[in-house]
Amino acid sequence: MSYYLGIDIGTFESKGVIVDGEGRIAASASKPHKMLVPQPGWAEHRPKQDWWGDFTFISQKMLADSRIDPKSIRAVGASAIGPCMLPVDSDGEALSNAALYGVDARAAKEIEELNAAIGPGRILERCGNALTSQSVGPKILWLRKNRPEILAKAAKIVTSTTYLVQKLTGECVIDHYSAANFSPLYLIDRQGWSTELAPDIIETERLPRLVWTTDIAGRVTARAARATGLAPGTPVIAGTIDAASEALSVGMIRPGDMMIMYGSTIFTIMLSKTRISDSRLWYAPWLFKGEHASMAGLSTSGTLTHWFRDFAARELEPAKAFATLAREAEASPPGARGLVMLPYFSGERTPIHDPNAKGVIFGLNLTHSRGDLYRALLEGIACGTHHIIETYREIGELPKRLLAVGGGTKNKVWSQATSDISGRPQTVCRKTVGASYGDAFLAALAVGDVGKKDILAWNPEERRIVPNRKNRAVYERQFCAFRELYLRNKDLMAELS
Repeated sequence: MSYYLGIDIGTFESKGVIVDGEGRIAASASKPHKMLVPQPGWAEHRPKQDWWGDFTFISQKMLADSRIDPKSIRAVGASAIGPCMLPVDSDGEALSNAALYGVDARAAKEIEELNAAIGPGRILERCGNALTSQSVGPKILWLRKNRPEILAKAAKIVTSTTYLVQKLTGECVIDHYSAANFSPLYLIDRQGWSTELAPDIIETERLPRLVWTTDIAGRVTARAARATGLAPGTPVIAGTIDAASEALSVGMIRPGDMMIMYGSTIFTIMLSKTRISDSRLWYAPWLFKGEHASMAGLSTSGTLTHWFRDFAARELEPAKAFATLAREAEASPPGARGLVMLPYFSGERTPIHDPNAKGVIFGLNLTHSRGDLYRALLEGIACGTHHIIETYREIGELPKRLLAVGGGTKNKVWSQATSDISGRPQTVCRKTVGASYGDAFLAALAVGDVGKKDILAWNPEERRIVPNRKNRAVYERQFCAFRELYLRNKDLMAELS
């Protein structure tokens, strides 16, 4: 029997699966790690320990537990958080910790400088994206200005998936979907690297080779085989950012399909017939030639639930804390008895793109309980998600179908509030494993064993989350307060920064 291995490196946890030709999961494993916050506005991982260390542990564990012959694995797919910024030497070894995706807002000054030098309109036209904390180009410029000795040693600047694939194969590649986040160094009209807009950030020769997601980047080397337990010579695909793999894993294959990923951050991807150009959103070529994707994401979501658990439920056993908090939140009525929370604890990404945005808990009185606060937190994230959906509606690109995936779908208050506030049903598929399952499917697709539509059979629809119309009035009032709280306080937030 043939198998396909997929491993994804997340913000707080890495997961892997081995899947057979019918989409059945034959083995799975996971490993937690921490996100480092060395100072406010920064977010980092240790690549050797958190990325490669997790990959080798999960690969070895799945093969040992399942006793699957490594030679029966037809192909390997990897994904990881992104876009990240990591300098590596000529051997692909990390020269520093990795600056993470949009939750890392260290390059705010560099964004201002590049916008002033190039012009926001020109950047949006040529790159498909406004410069935000999600953009890698300003973070490379930050490295040049603040850590010049590290940049001088760097043979390449890579993202997380590139790092993993290079460890596996020795090849330094990046797929177009990931590369589009390297603004202003990736031009969408050329679908290639260019220093035309910003000649002083870095030479394009020091960026990974561009390929498509399902291209075979290389094969498992003897050294990587010893570390992972995989067979030498096993094909490895280029891979992509985790959210894209997660979207494919739940059947996002038609224009108008939108994935909502309930993870450490809320991340959405919508397929469209043509390029969507709006400075509040992100754009990238999709995983396959000729297809388009539009993205959005909040800065803190699942991360906030972890913060609240550690902050407000320290007396509870970690394994039981979230279940207890969920029960307390369910006991609080919709609207959290008048509480409104802005989830901008690490600034905010889309659609406001404000690194100075601050978290706010509004409406407190002496009768509020921990459950009210936790419900307000979940509803605040749901309001942020609805703000994204409203942005698509404003530009005439309202999604036709919402596909929910990720650990947060198991939280009834969170997922139900998202449907209630947006007024939109959500589809949940049978398997909610996420990106690692999508990685395995992409690996099968790369070697020609499946077609794109086969994902619908691999992972069929299981249930729908339907809006409760009884809650419409309270949530309309809450969303209005949510929007006004930010608009009325954003100048003060900036002053505090």
